[in-house]
Amino acid sequence: MEVAIMAIIFGSIFGVFYLFISSRNKERLALIEKGADASIFNVGKRAGSSWKVIIINLAFLSMGIGLGVFIAHLLVTYTSLDYEVFPALIFFMAGVGLFIGYTQTKKALDE
Repeated sequence: MEVAIMAIIFGSIFGVFYLFISSRNKERLALIEKGADASIFNVGKRAGSSWKVIIINLAFLSMGIGLGVFIAHLLVTYTSLDYEVFPALIFFMAGVGLFIGYTQTKKALDE
């Protein structure tokens, strides 16, 4: 039973990626056959910008998680709160880190 579930999950993931790539390829071929300019495929893409986005967001996510653990430890140590505060603060600060990463990425790409 578990093997069948895993096969269905991996098959679904493969199917989604296959359909995405094949439909994108068919769209591009149809546009090229009609004589459309190939530069429309490069709109919004800058050299190296995807790595910049990934690095900035991972950095702020990691800092948010670390800060969440640190604040949760301080709260548990110096207040009467119990260890249930850890997951809440970790997720909250990870979300704050991702939001800051999003705003910084938006700023960096606008330059």
